Formats: sequence, C-alpha cells, structure tokens
Amino acid sequence: MRLHYLQHVPFENPGSILTWAEKNGHEVSSTQLYRSDVFPGQQDFDWLVIMGGPMNVYEEDMYPWLAGEKLFIRDSIEAGKIIIGLCLGGQLIADVIGGKVMQNRHKEIGWLPVRLSEEARSTPLFSFFPEEPVVFQWHGDTFSVLPEAAQCIAQSDACRHQAFIYRKRVFGFQYHLENTLPIINSLVENCRSEMTPGDYVQTPEELLAHPEYIEQNNKWMEQFLTQLEKMDRDGAL
Repeated sequence: MRLHYLQHVPFENPGSILTWAEKNGHEVSSTQLYRSDVFPGQQDFDWLVIMGGPMNVYEEDMYPWLAGEKLFIRDSIEAGKIIIGLCLGGQLIADVIGGKVMQNRHKEIGWLPVRLSEEARSTPLFSFFPEEPVVFQWHGDTFSVLPEAAQCIAQSDACRHQAFIYRKRVFGFQYHLENTLPIINSLVENCRSEMTPGDYVQTPEELLAHPEYIEQNNKWMEQFLTQLEKMDRDGAL
C-alpha cells in the first residue's frame, strides 16, 4: 500500500502513522506544502493523510497553496481514495465536500474527552474505543453543516462536530491520535501564543504531563489504521 501525506508546517508530521506504515512495510511519500512541493498524480498513491496546521481553511490570501490543495483533495475523493484528515485536514475535507468551517465557540487545547456515537462504536473501525476516549485537541475552528452523505460520529462539550465519515472512505477528525511527545513539544514551542486561558485550554505543563495518554492515543490510531487497511483489502468499505 502507498500512503501519501500533506504536511502544512515543518513541526507537525504524521507521527505514529509513520511508525505504523513502516512497521507494515508500506511505501510513504509526502507533499510539504510550506515548501511549495508539487502534488502527486492520483495514480501514484492509495491512501491520503492530511495533516493539521496553524492556518485556517479560509486564509487563501496568506497561504495561496490552500486553493490547490482543496482541488487535490476533491480529486482524491472522486478517485475513491482512502482519506484521513486530522484537525486542519478534517476541516479542509469538510470545506471541499460542502460543509462550513468557522471559529468554534470554544478553543480546545489539551487532553479532553470526546463522545463517540453508539453507531460508530458498533462498527469494526471504532469498536475498540471507549465511549468517551480522552484525546489530544488543538483547534479553534470547527466544521458544521455537513452534507447528508457525511455522518458525524463524535462530539464533545466544547465542540458539536468532532469527527465524521464521508462516503465510507473519507474520515475527518478534529483531534489528534497520531501525535508523539516530540510533536506535542514542537506544538507548544511554535504555537504557544494560541494557548490563551479558556475553559478548554490546558497549560503546557498539563499537555506534557501524560505520556500514558500519548501511548493510548497512538495505540488507538494503530488499531484504527490496521482495521481500515483490512476492510479496504477485503472490499468491505
């Protein structure tokens, strides 16, 4: 399997997803958008992972490559690729399929619980998650007004739309299960100005105080990817 990922800033890479890909012998390639890399052809990859970043989907004036990225994501959806969007990546997918991306009422930064729907947890892709997993959040925007073909599968007290599935093969998440300790350290170092006090904003010390959460999040990501690959291989999607 050939996995391609889109990266928006140097300090936010796919983390444990890369570990899973290497462990399973998958080919990995990337487009580093901050370096104006060229997108691959649709025939050159099987799965697409879209990373997070401090920019917003509507800031095309500041980040002109966003326009081309949205077209590439649209083409990838139409080509039937497996697509996983994380934070900004999920918001970009939502924007492309006709959803609305806007500032959320609350900023969420830290280790916070989400509630997965019973319908999602009844499926093999999410059956191993608890009802309220504690996950890593770092976002101020959210997606809403998703099209009927998109199924919302998670929410939290601070954010109504935490995750969705579109056409069975496209997955958008507000939260990060892939982050490793070095990535979280880099986020604190590079985006500390975003950590303004709020009901759902933790301190840098709180973010870095839970290695057990990182380990559990990475394990959930590995289980999700393994099951997704199996279902894709078996034609069950």
